[in-house]
Amino acid sequence: MSNDENIYRQMLNAIVEHQLPPGARLPEDRLSEAFGVSRTGIRKVLQRLALEHFVIIEKNKGAQVNRPSEAEALEVLDSRILIEPQLIPALLDHWNTEHSERFRIMVTEEKRAEEANQLADSIQLTARFHYELAKLSGNQVLASFVEQLCYRSSLILAAYGTRGSVGCECGDHSQLLDILDQGRKDEAKTWMSHHLKHIKSSLILESKPEENIDFQRLFGR
Repeated sequence: MSNDENIYRQMLNAIVEHQLPPGARLPEDRLSEAFGVSRTGIRKVLQRLALEHFVIIEKNKGAQVNRPSEAEALEVLDSRILIEPQLIPALLDHWNTEHSERFRIMVTEEKRAEEANQLADSIQLTARFHYELAKLSGNQVLASFVEQLCYRSSLILAAYGTRGSVGCECGDHSQLLDILDQGRKDEAKTWMSHHLKHIKSSLILESKPEENIDFQRLFGR
Protein backbone atom coordinates (compact mmCIF):
# COMPACT_ATOMS: atom_id res chain seq x y z
CA MET A 1 0.00 0.00 0.00
CA SER A 2 1.41 3.43 -0.96
CA ASN A 3 1.99 6.09 1.69
CA ASP A 4 -0.80 8.27 0.23
CA GLU A 5 -3.19 5.32 0.31
CA ASN A 6 -2.23 4.52 3.89
CA ILE A 7 -2.88 8.12 4.99
CA TYR A 8 -6.17 8.15 3.09
CA ARG A 9 -7.31 4.94 4.81
CA GLN A 10 -6.35 6.21 8.25
CA MET A 11 -8.18 9.51 7.76
CA LEU A 12 -11.26 7.86 6.26
CA ASN A 13 -11.43 5.42 9.16
CA ALA A 14 -11.04 8.28 11.65
CA ILE A 15 -13.97 10.12 10.03
CA VAL A 16 -16.20 7.04 9.98
CA GLU A 17 -15.24 6.09 13.54
CA HIS A 18 -16.06 9.66 14.68
CA GLN A 19 -12.51 10.26 15.89
CA LEU A 20 -12.68 13.16 13.42
CA PRO A 21 -16.25 14.39 14.00
CA PRO A 22 -18.35 16.30 11.42
CA GLY A 23 -17.17 19.90 11.26
CA ALA A 24 -13.66 19.17 12.61
CA ARG A 25 -11.03 21.34 10.93
CA LEU A 26 -8.17 19.57 9.16
CA PRO A 27 -5.10 21.88 9.12
CA GLU A 28 -2.53 20.76 6.56
CA ASP A 29 0.42 21.76 8.76
CA ARG A 30 -0.71 19.77 11.80
CA LEU A 31 -1.62 16.73 9.69
CA SER A 32 1.68 16.79 7.81
CA GLU A 33 3.51 16.93 11.15
CA ALA A 34 1.46 14.04 12.56
CA PHE A 35 1.97 11.81 9.51
CA GLY A 36 5.55 12.90 8.90
CA VAL A 37 4.92 13.85 5.27
CA SER A 38 4.84 17.07 3.25
CA ARG A 39 1.81 19.36 3.13
CA THR A 40 1.59 18.52 -0.59
CA GLY A 41 1.02 14.85 0.29
CA ILE A 42 -1.67 15.78 2.82
CA ARG A 43 -3.33 18.10 0.30
CA LYS A 44 -3.64 15.24 -2.22
CA VAL A 45 -5.37 13.05 0.39
CA LEU A 46 -7.72 15.87 1.43
CA GLN A 47 -8.63 16.49 -2.21
CA ARG A 48 -9.47 12.79 -2.66
CA LEU A 49 -11.66 12.83 0.46
CA ALA A 50 -13.32 16.01 -0.83
CA LEU A 51 -14.15 14.33 -4.16
CA GLU A 52 -15.91 11.61 -2.13
CA HIS A 53 -17.74 14.31 -0.09
CA PHE A 54 -16.23 13.26 3.24
CA VAL A 55 -14.33 16.55 3.42
CA ILE A 56 -15.09 20.13 2.39
CA ILE A 57 -12.30 22.42 1.19
CA GLU A 58 -13.08 26.14 1.19
CA LYS A 59 -10.87 28.89 -0.17
CA ASN A 60 -9.07 30.80 2.60
CA LYS A 61 -10.65 28.50 5.22
CA GLY A 62 -8.96 25.18 4.53
CA ALA A 63 -10.44 21.72 4.93
CA GLN A 64 -12.92 20.32 7.40
CA VAL A 65 -14.89 17.11 7.82
CA ASN A 66 -18.19 17.47 5.98
CA ARG A 67 -21.26 17.92 8.14
CA PRO A 68 -24.49 16.87 6.38
CA SER A 69 -27.54 18.48 7.91
CA GLU A 70 -30.07 16.39 9.81
CA ALA A 71 -32.69 17.33 7.19
CA GLU A 72 -30.40 16.15 4.37
CA ALA A 73 -29.79 12.86 6.16
CA LEU A 74 -33.49 12.13 6.43
CA GLU A 75 -34.23 13.26 2.86
CA VAL A 76 -31.53 10.98 1.43
CA LEU A 77 -32.84 7.92 3.30
CA ASP A 78 -36.46 8.78 2.46
CA SER A 79 -35.50 9.01 -1.22
CA ARG A 80 -33.89 5.59 -1.08
CA ILE A 81 -36.97 4.14 0.66
CA LEU A 82 -39.14 5.49 -2.17
CA ILE A 83 -36.96 4.31 -5.06
CA GLU A 84 -35.06 1.12 -4.26
CA PRO A 85 -38.03 -1.16 -3.46
CA GLN A 86 -39.69 -0.06 -6.71
CA LEU A 87 -36.69 -1.27 -8.74
CA ILE A 88 -37.12 -4.85 -7.47
CA PRO A 89 -39.57 -6.08 -10.19
CA ALA A 90 -37.31 -4.88 -13.04
CA LEU A 91 -34.27 -6.24 -11.20
CA LEU A 92 -35.89 -9.67 -10.96
CA ASP A 93 -36.46 -9.67 -14.75
CA HIS A 94 -32.66 -9.76 -15.12
CA TRP A 95 -31.81 -11.90 -12.07
CA ASN A 96 -29.90 -15.16 -12.63
CA THR A 97 -27.57 -17.59 -10.87
CA GLU A 98 -24.47 -15.69 -11.91
CA HIS A 99 -25.81 -12.50 -10.30
CA SER A 100 -26.73 -14.38 -7.14
CA GLU A 101 -23.20 -15.77 -6.82
CA ARG A 102 -21.61 -12.35 -7.43
CA PHE A 103 -23.72 -10.65 -4.76
CA ARG A 104 -23.09 -13.45 -2.26
CA ILE A 105 -19.36 -12.75 -2.63
CA MET A 106 -20.15 -9.11 -1.74
CA VAL A 107 -22.07 -10.26 1.35
CA THR A 108 -19.08 -12.38 2.42
CA GLU A 109 -16.85 -9.30 2.12
CA GLU A 110 -19.35 -7.28 4.18
CA LYS A 111 -19.39 -9.89 6.95
CA ARG A 112 -15.61 -10.09 6.98
CA ALA A 113 -15.36 -6.30 7.39
CA GLU A 114 -18.00 -6.33 10.13
CA GLU A 115 -16.26 -9.11 12.06
CA ALA A 116 -12.96 -7.18 11.81
CA ASN A 117 -14.69 -4.01 13.13
CA GLN A 118 -13.74 -2.20 9.91
CA LEU A 119 -16.62 0.27 9.92
CA ALA A 120 -15.37 2.37 7.00
CA ASP A 121 -15.11 -0.73 4.79
CA SER A 122 -18.55 -1.92 5.98
CA ILE A 123 -20.16 1.39 4.99
CA GLN A 124 -18.54 1.37 1.54
CA LEU A 125 -19.38 -2.29 0.91
CA THR A 126 -23.05 -1.94 1.85
CA ALA A 127 -23.32 1.08 -0.44
CA ARG A 128 -21.80 -0.93 -3.31
CA PHE A 129 -24.26 -3.79 -2.71
CA HIS A 130 -27.22 -1.44 -3.06
CA TYR A 131 -26.14 0.52 -6.13
CA GLU A 132 -24.95 -2.59 -7.96
CA LEU A 133 -28.41 -4.10 -7.35
CA ALA A 134 -30.05 -0.95 -8.72
CA LYS A 135 -27.96 -1.20 -11.90
CA LEU A 136 -29.51 -4.62 -12.63
CA SER A 137 -32.92 -2.96 -13.00
CA GLY A 138 -31.92 -1.71 -16.45
CA ASN A 139 -33.15 1.81 -15.64
CA GLN A 140 -29.86 3.66 -15.89
CA VAL A 141 -31.32 7.03 -14.87
CA LEU A 142 -32.69 5.71 -11.58
CA ALA A 143 -29.67 3.47 -11.04
CA SER A 144 -27.34 6.48 -11.34
CA PHE A 145 -29.54 8.39 -8.91
CA VAL A 146 -29.44 5.49 -6.43
CA GLU A 147 -25.63 5.35 -6.78
CA GLN A 148 -25.37 9.04 -5.84
CA LEU A 149 -27.78 8.53 -2.93
CA CYS A 150 -25.64 5.62 -1.70
CA TYR A 151 -22.50 7.77 -1.77
CA ARG A 152 -24.33 10.45 0.21
CA SER A 153 -25.59 7.76 2.58
CA SER A 154 -21.99 6.72 3.25
CA LEU A 155 -21.21 10.20 4.52
CA ILE A 156 -24.45 10.30 6.53
CA LEU A 157 -23.66 6.96 8.16
CA ALA A 158 -20.16 8.23 8.94
CA ALA A 159 -21.66 11.32 10.58
CA TYR A 160 -24.75 9.93 12.29
CA GLY A 161 -24.63 6.15 12.05
CA THR A 162 -23.73 3.41 14.50
CA ARG A 163 -22.31 -0.07 13.98
CA GLY A 164 -25.90 -1.27 13.86
CA SER A 165 -26.51 0.94 10.81
CA VAL A 166 -24.47 -1.38 8.57
CA GLY A 167 -24.66 -4.66 10.48
CA CYS A 168 -27.17 -7.47 10.73
CA GLU A 169 -29.37 -5.42 13.05
CA CYS A 170 -30.77 -3.76 9.92
CA GLY A 171 -31.12 -7.06 8.05
CA ASP A 172 -28.62 -9.46 6.52
CA HIS A 173 -28.26 -8.87 2.76
CA SER A 174 -28.08 -12.63 2.24
CA GLN A 175 -31.75 -12.79 3.31
CA LEU A 176 -32.65 -10.56 0.37
CA LEU A 177 -30.60 -12.73 -2.00
CA ASP A 178 -32.50 -15.83 -0.84
CA ILE A 179 -35.80 -14.07 -1.59
CA LEU A 180 -34.58 -12.90 -5.02
CA ASP A 181 -33.38 -16.43 -5.88
CA GLN A 182 -36.93 -17.64 -5.23
CA GLY A 183 -38.42 -14.83 -7.35
CA ARG A 184 -40.67 -13.55 -4.54
CA LYS A 185 -41.15 -10.02 -5.83
CA ASP A 186 -43.51 -8.58 -3.20
CA GLU A 187 -41.53 -10.06 -0.33
CA ALA A 188 -38.30 -8.63 -1.77
CA LYS A 189 -39.87 -5.16 -2.03
CA THR A 190 -41.07 -5.37 1.58
CA TRP A 191 -37.66 -6.58 2.78
CA MET A 192 -35.86 -3.70 1.05
CA SER A 193 -38.28 -1.12 2.45
CA HIS A 194 -37.95 -2.43 6.00
CA HIS A 195 -34.15 -2.67 5.65
CA LEU A 196 -33.80 0.97 4.62
CA LYS A 197 -36.24 2.13 7.31
CA HIS A 198 -34.14 0.31 9.92
CA ILE A 199 -31.03 2.12 8.67
CA LYS A 200 -32.88 5.45 8.90
CA SER A 201 -34.09 4.72 12.43
CA SER A 202 -30.55 3.75 13.51
CA LEU A 203 -29.20 7.26 12.86
CA ILE A 204 -28.38 9.36 15.89
CA LEU A 205 -29.33 12.82 14.67
CA GLU A 206 -27.62 15.11 17.09
CA SER A 207 -25.05 17.81 16.51
CA LYS A 208 -21.73 17.41 18.27
CA PRO A 209 -19.48 20.36 19.07
CA GLU A 210 -16.13 20.43 17.31
CA GLU A 211 -13.43 18.93 19.48
CA ASN A 212 -9.83 20.01 19.87
CA ILE A 213 -8.29 17.18 17.88
CA ASP A 214 -4.88 15.87 18.91
CA PHE A 215 -3.64 14.83 15.46
CA GLN A 216 -0.28 13.70 16.83
CA ARG A 217 -2.00 11.24 19.20
CA LEU A 218 -4.43 10.12 16.51
CA PHE A 219 -2.02 9.69 13.61
CA GLY A 220 1.48 10.15 15.03
CA ARG A 221 4.14 7.53 14.44
